[in-house]
Amino acid sequence: MIDLALPARKVCRRGEWASIQWRDGGSGAFITAVHEGATGALIVLPRRVHLSLDWPHPIHPFHRGHHMSMTFSGQVVLVTGAAAGIGRATALAFAAQGLKVVAADLDAAGGEGTVQLIRDAGGEALFVRCDVTDEADVQHLMAQVVSNYGRLDYAFNNAGIEIEKGKLADGTLDEFDAIMGVNVKGVWLCMKHQLPLLLAQGGGAIVNTASVAGLGAAPKMSIYAASKHAVIGLTKSAAIEYAKKKIRVNAVCPAVIDTDMFRRAYEADPRKAEFAAAMHPVGRIGKVEEIASAVLYLCSDGAAFTTGHALAVDGGATAI
Repeated sequence: MIDLALPARKVCRRGEWASIQWRDGGSGAFITAVHEGATGALIVLPRRVHLSLDWPHPIHPFHRGHHMSMTFSGQVVLVTGAAAGIGRATALAFAAQGLKVVAADLDAAGGEGTVQLIRDAGGEALFVRCDVTDEADVQHLMAQVVSNYGRLDYAFNNAGIEIEKGKLADGTLDEFDAIMGVNVKGVWLCMKHQLPLLLAQGGGAIVNTASVAGLGAAPKMSIYAASKHAVIGLTKSAAIEYAKKKIRVNAVCPAVIDTDMFRRAYEADPRKAEFAAAMHPVGRIGKVEEIASAVLYLCSDGAAFTTGHALAVDGGATAI
């Protein structure tokens, strides 16, 4: 490290990003300052600093200190269910790695909001409204990917719903059709039309959102559980079918995650929050960013030998 005993100043050139890290003399903790030189402004550090990085140090403008450093040989990612929750967090995380993001959702306002967040931070993104249960919509989505970016390298099929209110015998045909339509037919349709694009690129990766409910039982969520078991079946089958084509297909299986969907359930029945926290050995529910990190790993070059896997991100719930 370089020890500076006098005020440290650095001029960032326009458009240049600089990252400085120094150790606080009192606590011994490292402190990081990040600055973008849009106006050639000065960064001023404390009188005595230990620079742990040569700088100006180029970093991506999405840097927030919590994203794992990963490598991606691809350039373009498609995320369905991108308007909120896990989908939005994952779209932002991919953008943080410099990928071009196509965000798809039925919720146009939420999807456009995700894209705006990416663009505001300097990334490149496109929103396409899509009903994943409609093949024409899915075909239009893929056409938009190709017409705007010319390729598809990664896909995160995350769109899903859960609307059950009781035990199996209390369910309705409408509930069954809706859940199976989005969670199973939607994933199948997306994969069906994504795979030719990945083949055209000579490979790629798909991650499907399943659930710990797809790894076991889920009382009062029987249709949802069946749909997520089906997602894992689609995932594993496609992984084997396309393994020699350099296309990897995996599933991520979250437990209870702090999303708008969970909060609505909690507001309807506050006891669900206590139950949800108790079902995880770590003593809390998961964060959307933790699922995003798992998805990025499964798409990254570091997971090149991982395919056909259903990765539980569940705070230890399935280990019991």
